[in-house]
Amino acid sequence: MFDERSPIYLQVADRVRADIVSGALNGDQPVTSTTQYATFHRINPATVAKAYQQLVDEGLLYKKRGIGMFVAPAARSVLLGQRRERFFTEVVDAMVDEARTIGVPLTEVIDRLRQAAVADEVYGTAGRAER
Repeated sequence: MFDERSPIYLQVADRVRADIVSGALNGDQPVTSTTQYATFHRINPATVAKAYQQLVDEGLLYKKRGIGMFVAPAARSVLLGQRRERFFTEVVDAMVDEARTIGVPLTEVIDRLRQAAVADEVYGTAGRAER
């Protein structure tokens, strides 16, 4: 379930973030208690608590004293904004640099993106796999 590439608490935090982005967890919805999460995944409760605290520090979760942890109302939009920025930095900017390096004119890249946009309008984004 967990890999050895990064600390478990970071993997727990990443899973909660993924659940927020996917809509599996919504604003003001409670998250699984530290004890339940730790028991289910057979990890130390302190590990889960550390992950949850990181998410609280990031403003993605909030505590209700005596009740538990909840997803912050704006958590999904915050995470989508971060992912959008990372997409442009890591994917689009890298694509532009690679196109320049190999001599592909940016107008050709733009034309290809426009073709994809038109196809999305015609087939919808779900139709991508069918093309």
